[in-house]
Amino acid sequence: MKRSALLGLFVTASLLASPSFAGNQEDLCQMNLQTIRDARTSIQAADLQANIDATVQQAQAAQAKNTEEGTKECIALTTRAIQSIQNSAKGEH
Repeated sequence: MKRSALLGLFVTASLLASPSFAGNQEDLCQMNLQTIRDARTSIQAADLQANIDATVQQAQAAQAKNTEEGTKECIALTTRAIQSIQNSAKGEH
């Protein structure tokens, strides 16, 4: 329970802090990817882990396009992944 609560606080803090410190959208994409990397060790469900891995690959591919559209796609994908991780930590699916 403590581990889940700490993960939830960490993810929430990362989400809330990201727009404040992001100089541009590319930074937000990178920060979201880092948040996911940091939270991966706490993911217990194998199916969620596989889903997060696939989402990260899609986000990195979108980011590699080096376009505004690709960056927005990366942000959307990573934000949903972070939300999934946060919901998992709360016991929701």
